[in-house]
Amino acid sequence: MIPATDAGRTAALEYLQRAGKVAHNFRNVPENTLTRRVEAVGVVGAGTMGCGIAMAFANHGFSVMLNDANPEAVKAGMSSIRAMYESSVSRSRITAEEAKARVLRIKPSEELGELGACDLVVEAVYEDMPLKRDIFRRLDKILKPEAILATNTSGLDIDLIAESTSRPQDVIGAHFFSPANVQKLLEVVRGKHTAPECVMTLMSLAQRLGKVAVVSANYPGFIGNALFRQYNREAHFLVEDGALPHEVDAALEEFGFAMGVFAVHDLAGNDVGWRMRKQQMATRPMDRRWNDLILELCDMGRLGQKTGKGWYVYGDGSRTPKRDPEIEEFIVTRSKRLGIERRVIARKEILERCLFSMVNEAARLLEKRVALRASDVDLVFVTGYGFPAERGGPLYFADQIGLRRVYERVVANHEALGFWWKPAPLLQRLAETDGTFGSLDTSSSTKAA
Repeated sequence: MIPATDAGRTAALEYLQRAGKVAHNFRNVPENTLTRRVEAVGVVGAGTMGCGIAMAFANHGFSVMLNDANPEAVKAGMSSIRAMYESSVSRSRITAEEAKARVLRIKPSEELGELGACDLVVEAVYEDMPLKRDIFRRLDKILKPEAILATNTSGLDIDLIAESTSRPQDVIGAHFFSPANVQKLLEVVRGKHTAPECVMTLMSLAQRLGKVAVVSANYPGFIGNALFRQYNREAHFLVEDGALPHEVDAALEEFGFAMGVFAVHDLAGNDVGWRMRKQQMATRPMDRRWNDLILELCDMGRLGQKTGKGWYVYGDGSRTPKRDPEIEEFIVTRSKRLGIERRVIARKEILERCLFSMVNEAARLLEKRVALRASDVDLVFVTGYGFPAERGGPLYFADQIGLRRVYERVVANHEALGFWWKPAPLLQRLAETDGTFGSLDTSSSTKAA
């Protein structure tokens, strides 16, 4: 892997700055598309994500109604919001007067019907399709005709959610990242029926909220999680094949990630997505390799920092990960049980499998027009997933080292590792013609002009 030089860092950061402007200014919708007026916002779900979204809007002057059918959840949510604002005051980030004003902009609600006057409602309940469809069916009957119905799902089918309403043109994905009042990225996800003015309105709102917004088409995981699945999957396969969690994390951190993938799991909680993954096990295809090690950790009660142990072990009140001989022995024994002969894995292989799997998937997203531009993909992964900015993003980085080299490794891994490494046709074409992902952006911008 090429080192990040000073000149390279400067060029990468300039590229990302341009990418942000392009993502906001060119939205791939008809010219003169109007935006809808949004002043009153409803948020359904008073959990961590819902509270963060409510704060993100309240911080910028919007009137917000925080709704949850559970009175205790609403009470706890409002208490959490007040505590976070008090923390900001204690750190001199805002004044006490401003904190009070922001809290007053957020009204608690226990009845969905109270959201009827909202211009925009963002659903932020947990990832359960029947629950989300039921909420949208009920919102459809409550909200005024011009209201926008947004879902904060991190990867569920927007069109399937929209089908539960009589106005699919008003349904859109608004994938905030947690904590939503802090994280900058917003994936704006357009379904097959989403009206252009809904897209424009969400992009405009993102600017008002101080966020970086990127448009994605409806696709499992959208842009960010579609790539993250590949990155995450390979990291877990590497652990099965012979690496240990600290070795994978060390390679990624040396590359420039602030935290390796297993340290991130422990921070977020290994049980994130547990319910959905358990449900998927019954119907997933059996013609490819899967990794369920993280589910086994959850069954062992190793949920991460919140339980004091996960992929690593944590001392009393400490957030510093330390190697744990117990889990390392379990990993080695488990590989043997699965019939996998463990081997020493070099850092170069760790990086290539984690990074090139993302590049290959991104090429597929570009070809399917899930992502409009390579720079959009890079913006998502740098802004929302901790990809080192000095590397410019996964596709910018791939261009720098050469797509022929990336493609050759993808082909080799497909032969050695199977299904998940099937080469994307676009990556093959670019590699064989000495093309770049950046050239695709230049071409699309020329056409747009």
